[in-house]
Amino acid sequence: MSHKIDTVVFPVAGMGTRFLPATKAVPKEMLPVVDRPLIQWAVEEAAAAGCTRFVFVTAPEKGAIMSHFSDAPHYQELLEARGKTKELALLEAGLPANAEIIETFQDAPLGLGHAIWCAREATDDKPFAVILPDDMVQHTTGCLAQMTAQYEAIGGNLVAVENVPADQTYRYGVLDPGAENGALVEVKGLVEKPVPEDAPSTLAIIGRYILDGQIMETLSEFKKGAGGEIQITDAMAELIGTVPMNGFRFQGTRYDCGNRDGFLEANLAFALAHGDDALRQRLRRLLD
Repeated sequence: MSHKIDTVVFPVAGMGTRFLPATKAVPKEMLPVVDRPLIQWAVEEAAAAGCTRFVFVTAPEKGAIMSHFSDAPHYQELLEARGKTKELALLEAGLPANAEIIETFQDAPLGLGHAIWCAREATDDKPFAVILPDDMVQHTTGCLAQMTAQYEAIGGNLVAVENVPADQTYRYGVLDPGAENGALVEVKGLVEKPVPEDAPSTLAIIGRYILDGQIMETLSEFKKGAGGEIQITDAMAELIGTVPMNGFRFQGTRYDCGNRDGFLEANLAFALAHGDDALRQRLRRLLD
């Protein structure tokens, strides 16, 4: 049975209040990490994993995201007239040539599970990926590409996981882990945002999912969990025993761009990865 993933969902309707005042007029996902917006890094990761259908679950006041991935004839005409072929390629914003872009709105902030449910018509009961752009993973092979390679063989629900500090489990969906097989970890249960003393482990889900189409039916029950929100973690937990579920220990370094320190660290890490020794020397002088 084929488990090819061609659809990816980006839940990007949040207001980004932790980055005010920068996000008063500019969506958080449009803030740049080095030379491109945060959301473009996520799109490029999905494209590298073979995705061709890009579903943006957004909000009406965040039109800049869709503008970024739309045609820009004024730029194109100017660049063509000036013969700037390199800059013309940048207008594609990381999308493959055969990309299909779909926009849908989340009408209320009811949680990640609700945001994913808002993409139900676009996923058409088939398996799909979810990328949370706040989580950037730096590696020569993108996190989602690593996951799709595993998923083609195992199917079910697959989530990217890593160990987090014990005192931070309240920020994540945390696994009750079972048997391990290489990079795969059997998931016996899930707990959303447990306090440290109640956490079944320190193995937490980060912002990459590949979900079986059945998840939409479970989400449609609108069951509220932690924080009074509809949690994707609860929906996946409900399907354990019906749909196989595994955690995937990905390769690479994750940067949490949902907070200022993580965002700054990602900028430095990605800049250094493609920078020269002069940049490294300037940063050393600043640190000293």
